[in-house]
Amino acid sequence: MWRRVTLDVHLDHPPSRVYPYLADPGRWPEFAPAVDSRRPLDGGPLQVGNRWAAVDRIGPFRIRFTDVLEVVEPDRRVVWHSTSPWNSRVEYVCTPDAGGTRVRADYGGDVASWLRLVALLPTFVLARILLRDFTGLRRVLEAADRARASGG
Repeated sequence: MWRRVTLDVHLDHPPSRVYPYLADPGRWPEFAPAVDSRRPLDGGPLQVGNRWAAVDRIGPFRIRFTDVLEVVEPDRRVVWHSTSPWNSRVEYVCTPDAGGTRVRADYGGDVASWLRLVALLPTFVLARILLRDFTGLRRVLEAADRARASGG
């Protein structure tokens, strides 16, 4: 079942601080509640085609798939493709906004197998679930600010 959700989020941190989290799946478990783990399958610098072994948690279930980097524009835009069962694509576009960053997150996909049940949720519910990632990212960035201010 094809679904699309677009979020528009403001974070009080510049793109140079926000973008690295969105571009590095290894950091996603720090702030995204559904992300269990991400492990790079390819070595070297971040580049189009890099793959990550991925595990997400949906309730008590673990979903295994691969994330593939499709587009990388440092400090501005990154696009990830997730293989089956998510069969999805997420594009994060970061733009400077009032001393912080405006992130447009565009999620779209054709979810397979029993995960189609997730796709049946109303769009506003899916949006609220996805917004939790940005709540977590905001928390991680603020904690880093506090640690830096206290000399840690």
